[in-house]
Amino acid sequence: MPEPSVLVVDDEAEIREGLRLLLESEGYEVTLTDSAEGALARIEQRPFDALLLDVSLPDRNGIDLLKEIRGRDSSVPIILITAFGSIDMAREAFKSGALDYITKPWSNDELLAQIAKAIDISRLREENLQLKRAFKQRYNFPNIIGKSDKMLAVFDMVGQVAASRSTVLIYGESGTGKELIAKAIHAASPRSERPFIPINTGSMPVDLLESLLFGHVRGAFTGAVAPKKGLFEVADQGTLFLDEISTIGPETQAKLLRVMQEREFMRLGGTETIKADVRILAASNADLAAMAREGRFREDLYHRLNVITIPLPPLRERKQDIPLLAAHFLDRYCRENQKSPRCFTGAAMRVLMDYDWPGNVRELENTIERAVVLSSEESLGPDLLPENLLTREILPGIHLPAAGALAGGEAANPPAGSQSLAQIIEEVERRLILDMLERTAWNQTEAAERFQIPLSTLNQKIKRLGIEVYRRGRPASSADDAPSVPATRHS
Repeated sequence: MPEPSVLVVDDEAEIREGLRLLLESEGYEVTLTDSAEGALARIEQRPFDALLLDVSLPDRNGIDLLKEIRGRDSSVPIILITAFGSIDMAREAFKSGALDYITKPWSNDELLAQIAKAIDISRLREENLQLKRAFKQRYNFPNIIGKSDKMLAVFDMVGQVAASRSTVLIYGESGTGKELIAKAIHAASPRSERPFIPINTGSMPVDLLESLLFGHVRGAFTGAVAPKKGLFEVADQGTLFLDEISTIGPETQAKLLRVMQEREFMRLGGTETIKADVRILAASNADLAAMAREGRFREDLYHRLNVITIPLPPLRERKQDIPLLAAHFLDRYCRENQKSPRCFTGAAMRVLMDYDWPGNVRELENTIERAVVLSSEESLGPDLLPENLLTREILPGIHLPAAGALAGGEAANPPAGSQSLAQIIEEVERRLILDMLERTAWNQTEAAERFQIPLSTLNQKIKRLGIEVYRRGRPASSADDAPSVPATRHS
């Protein structure tokens, strides 16, 4: 850590020299000047950790100089030196932004204590500023929402790789936000002023994809009536994002490898070599390493792409981010649909948190857009959520109502006359048994086996819950004497 720096501003040479000797003996780096103009010039040249400023200067009143310095730097601690201490003087000093003041003649111990205090304040402010800058650099990426440990690790990685020109391979399930991460890398890179060009390579015909990437000359193929630049030319000095790169065919893989190795290519049908400085960011929801081992993806291209890997967690592994994401999308779609601000009820939020989101953030976004569009009130309840969110499969074919979906979605706050907890549990049990009986074609023996309970226990539950067991479409007289109907077992 560098030595703390102090600027001493006093028109008396003896005082300046005495302060220099005193402060240097304590390990401070000292700069001296005898005028207001000299002080301003020094401050323009470099920052200081503290200022010792005499009130009486030949070219400017010290208080006026203090105000001018404050206008340029609001953070540097300033201690005034004055020959006449008074209440009015102290009031004016503090009002103008001084940390403290000291009167002549002073105690060296008192002066050193005040300087030490000023240095501590200066260092704390600088550390806080650095932390804020670091936090903004690490975590403040546009449109990327998250505070979970896994997303903070992603933000850290983005911050580390952005400044380089290295290829980055982004892995993640569909809907996890791979393109958003690619945009964040580009935005934080030295190439941010140059183009960012995304292209989804999935299921695109080879000729069309290669023409799009590398361009073509006139007559290269039927319909090529004029030459056309490819995206590698357009993205020169910028970033090209290749989404779903696992779908690129072998021939195009070979050409892409050449561009990455040599930074040059030829247009389709052309003979001229074109240079291009393009950073490649790629994304895949498939395991490229496994595909390379199986011969379905060029191994040399895989290693070229796999310089730096950023795995994106699925939403089910960072559920603590769901409330943040929900608030973000609510705000967006309320503004887009010109609706007053909305919020989810506690029951609706429990449903959102309980669901595993196979479509990840994209599915959550679509769900919230739907709820906003269909809403007529500011509070959004479970009734505005899709049906598949309101039940969850706990065993194959066995669905349990999601948290918040029972008792009208407000089990936590039941209104007068609503179901009791016992009634809710009974209703869940009834639904589970009915669901299983439907799956087994009302074969109670098979249903009991699947539930792994004795048949007698199932029969007792059927009777207690008032479930009518049907045989060949006709209700039996009672649950006890309703014979089982043989049925084909379903897996």
